[in-house]
Amino acid sequence: MKKNLPAILGGEPAFREQIPMVRPVLPTFSEMAEGVGQILGTGMVTKGRYMREFEGALAEHLGVKHAVAVSSCTSGMMLVHKILGLTGNVVLPSFTFMATASALVWAGLRLNFADVDRATNNLDPAAAEAAITPQTTAIVAVHQFGNPADIAGLEAVAKKHGLKLIFDAAHGAGARYQGEPVGKQGDAQIFSLSPTKLLITGEGGIVSTNDDDLAEKIRMGREYGNDGNYDSAFAGLNARMPEFNALLGLHSLKRLEQAAEHRNETVALFQEVLGSLPGVGFQRVRNGDRHSYREISITLSPEAFGLTRDELAVALAAENIDTRKYYEPPIHKQTAYRPYYDGRPLPNTDWLSAHSLSLPMWSHMSTETAMGICKAIQQIQEHAASIRQEPGTQ
Repeated sequence: MKKNLPAILGGEPAFREQIPMVRPVLPTFSEMAEGVGQILGTGMVTKGRYMREFEGALAEHLGVKHAVAVSSCTSGMMLVHKILGLTGNVVLPSFTFMATASALVWAGLRLNFADVDRATNNLDPAAAEAAITPQTTAIVAVHQFGNPADIAGLEAVAKKHGLKLIFDAAHGAGARYQGEPVGKQGDAQIFSLSPTKLLITGEGGIVSTNDDDLAEKIRMGREYGNDGNYDSAFAGLNARMPEFNALLGLHSLKRLEQAAEHRNETVALFQEVLGSLPGVGFQRVRNGDRHSYREISITLSPEAFGLTRDELAVALAAENIDTRKYYEPPIHKQTAYRPYYDGRPLPNTDWLSAHSLSLPMWSHMSTETAMGICKAIQQIQEHAASIRQEPGTQ
């Protein structure tokens, strides 16, 4: 091994074992044992006590009238779009996960892509307004990577044009908008509770809303649209949350604030160490907001850093550090959704897709691990010219 060299140039890897993107924080068996015993003892494995308790606890946490548990964030979005009676097209960002689009298409809607703000990575209200047509019935925005969207700006646009405003809050648990948890703004917000998130139920989602009628219909819709009389009021889904998942969520909710605080402290370290490197950028978080940092996403300007985003990813893989390129390709370039793209320029979306790299982030990441990742990136940047000559980095 060559000393003081990146692993890709023959040095020793920064980590002996793989540093994964995600390591979920889960309760111990002893913490879960009583609840699991109650579930197995009663035979009530779905639609029971723990689902109701979880919904109530989360509604209180979010400061919202209703938090309705569903089987996934995607099923929750599908139900919301259908129950709100959306028609025509919906404005949404292309720089987002594919589920944001798939739920709309499953509801029979057309996609109308608008650009994001390069600094925040979130839907730009001005771009969203420019994308509105006479057939537009809603705006769907995203709290990208857990960075709260420009809610006030989007609310003003939606109100001006008489549109529904829905938030894909998949990354939103732990995020705060102007000091309050995201969740009660807009017509509805839909959270993901999968193992990659801060709030975990295994698999599952939550629809949060202050709309009584919408909440009641989501409850019906998650059970085929059954109104309680074995009569389908409308065509729904099987989107119930199992009791075990809800129990897991109750325990995870107790750790949510600690998880968000720890992630913000860890990201501050990343920013302090990497912020001095040429060409490295971070998401901008508006004053008064708190990012959940479901993950930490950096941008890389190759002219200044000396390597492209893809070259850095290859070099980090040699250090046993996992990364992700979100979102490449963006939705408007994906096979299923390309036909909806009207050719409207999306320069910030395209730039972020080519320059954004997500690094590992956990709710219990140690300072030692975070510093190890930062030092690996520092060392790679110092040897950028040599790394570019290495086969396989392109």
